[in-house]
Amino acid sequence: MSGVEPLPATELAALERMAVELAGLAAAEITTALGRTLAVRYKGARPGEVAPKDPVSEVDHKVEVLVRARLGERFPEHGIVGEEIDEPVHGSHDIVWVIDPIDGTANFVNGLPLFAAAIGVLHRGRPVAGALWCSTSHALRAGIYHARAGGPLAFENEPLAQRRNVALRRHLAGEPEATADTDLPWDVRKTGSAAIECAFVAAGLLRVARFERPNVWDVGGGIALVQAADGEVRVREAGGWVPFTGFGDREEARRWRRPMILGERDAVERLCRAHS
Repeated sequence: MSGVEPLPATELAALERMAVELAGLAAAEITTALGRTLAVRYKGARPGEVAPKDPVSEVDHKVEVLVRARLGERFPEHGIVGEEIDEPVHGSHDIVWVIDPIDGTANFVNGLPLFAAAIGVLHRGRPVAGALWCSTSHALRAGIYHARAGGPLAFENEPLAQRRNVALRRHLAGEPEATADTDLPWDVRKTGSAAIECAFVAAGLLRVARFERPNVWDVGGGIALVQAADGEVRVREAGGWVPFTGFGDREEARRWRRPMILGERDAVERLCRAHS
């Protein structure tokens, strides 16, 4: 992935604006559905299974259809990888959009307000822009975190700088399991949404987050936010934890699933050592 010519700043800004527009489109559908009795199915559920996992609501599918349609109008030559519509990535354009219409669907269908709509933009496999609409935020309200390569992290179109409380002696970290590791200087939180945790890491609410085997749509947009906030991203390879360089080509991105840690550099280093 080295030696890839960067996109012009004007194109990156246009991609970020489009990502924000799509996240807003998703947010409108999601908030309209709140409080309504939703049709829910479960991926891979076996007949008679009492408590299947991996729910999908009618809203998940509708949001992805709407986002794909809007992208088809504006950027018909771009590729799309989405969670709910599994189809080959058409065309050969260097830009691929990665979409998770609702990340944290189990929370959403149960009414727990921790979920997100995640939009990411990849250029030759590298995240270059992202927009995450989150049901809650550092501002105690729903809103869109967004960023582009070379630009600032923003919330609702306003630059967002992390504010560190120097009086805090123990911070928070996102983990796949809510079990404390007493050797590490933070308390563990499990939100049920990788996108939420990426946004919260970028905003400074979490120092670091670890994901067991995320999909590209879970973290593609969030990585752009964390990098804009000067965070570090590492993935687990056969030889250990290495810096993240991209998701590979179009079809590799569609199938990508690897352990990942992202956050503040020193916290990432400590968590990598703890899980080496």
